[in-house]
Amino acid sequence: MLLFAIVTVLPCILVGLAGLNGGVWPWLAAFYLTGLVFLMDRLIARETRNSDPDAEFPAASTLLVALGLAHFTLLGLGTWAVGGPSGLSAIERVLVAMSSGLIFGQISHPVAHELIHKPSRMLRLMGRWMYTTLLVGHHASAHLLVHHVHVGSSGDPNSAPRGESFYRFAARVGRQSFLAGLRAETRRRQRASNPGLHPYVTYVGGALATLVAAFLIAGPTGLAALLAMAIYAQLQILMADYVQHYGLRRRELPNGKLEPVGPQHSWNAPQIFSSALTVNAPRHSDHHVTPSRPYPALQLDPQVMPYLPRSLPVMAALAMVPPVWFRMMNPRCDKWRAVDVTSPDNPVKPDQHSTISASAGAELLPKSTHAQNPTDPVPADHAAADHGSRRDGRRGI
Repeated sequence: MLLFAIVTVLPCILVGLAGLNGGVWPWLAAFYLTGLVFLMDRLIARETRNSDPDAEFPAASTLLVALGLAHFTLLGLGTWAVGGPSGLSAIERVLVAMSSGLIFGQISHPVAHELIHKPSRMLRLMGRWMYTTLLVGHHASAHLLVHHVHVGSSGDPNSAPRGESFYRFAARVGRQSFLAGLRAETRRRQRASNPGLHPYVTYVGGALATLVAAFLIAGPTGLAALLAMAIYAQLQILMADYVQHYGLRRRELPNGKLEPVGPQHSWNAPQIFSSALTVNAPRHSDHHVTPSRPYPALQLDPQVMPYLPRSLPVMAALAMVPPVWFRMMNPRCDKWRAVDVTSPDNPVKPDQHSTISASAGAELLPKSTHAQNPTDPVPADHAAADHGSRRDGRRGI
């Protein structure tokens, strides 16, 4: 836990000092979140150990809450520093905006993601408000009720099929994810005896309140600053989904449903430093298989989990150049396409499966829209999205 705390809290302090003082601090903050992360991932050996998968890690939630509070503080400070009478030079304002956006995309997003999976109502509420202040509150609903149910299929807007560039992905996902989450929440409310206020009212109202607060803090330039930082963070959220699920599709079973979500349906990265910065978000397969597992206990297994060829931040940069991305990732997608590690009757490993030519055939898209696991119902509420918990022994999605 100490590594998670040091690696995540230090850049928050640097960005805070950058917004308050300018000078060398904006440069240090920007370097930490870009160059230092790259260097440390290169210098430190890849993670080879796993924590006890059944450990509870009570300090993990404490760190998430601290980072959540830091998010709200830095959002207001960044708005004032970039758009208000902070006395910073133009280049200092640009660096603070960039560093703040990286904090919100690389730390706030994984933290909010962890919080919305928590059983505590208050922690889930904090996670939803973190997303709402980044003007993407609907992600809390779409992630739990759509992504975790339909991941790796055409039913999930945030699972990019093989051959789709990040630019096409980003152009369509914002609208599709918003509407998919809205439909899922509306269906959930129709089944509930006392549905209460529609979450999308909170998401839209909270986003408008955030924009008003930015205007009150620093006027029109403060509003522009918040919009710039929020959009930058949103692009990183989209990039994370794009990289971590690109080209990995679930197969249709004879009964017309899709195979259960398994470790072969997400890309992973074992680099220690960037994993600590993003509270183990690159250990993505285990999160989808066991979404209730605390982030320090997430597991890695190269025998059954696809690994990215580089760290998650480096792969995000490469995804900005589609020809390079396709050349690197499409053969790897083909290698994992027919791997089934969830069935005891077909324990195929990727090194035993012949690589399919990148030019052979189209992407195998599921014909059925019934994307959930045959034994797992759609969650009845936000907390139930963790229905794959260790307590009931079922495999989550």
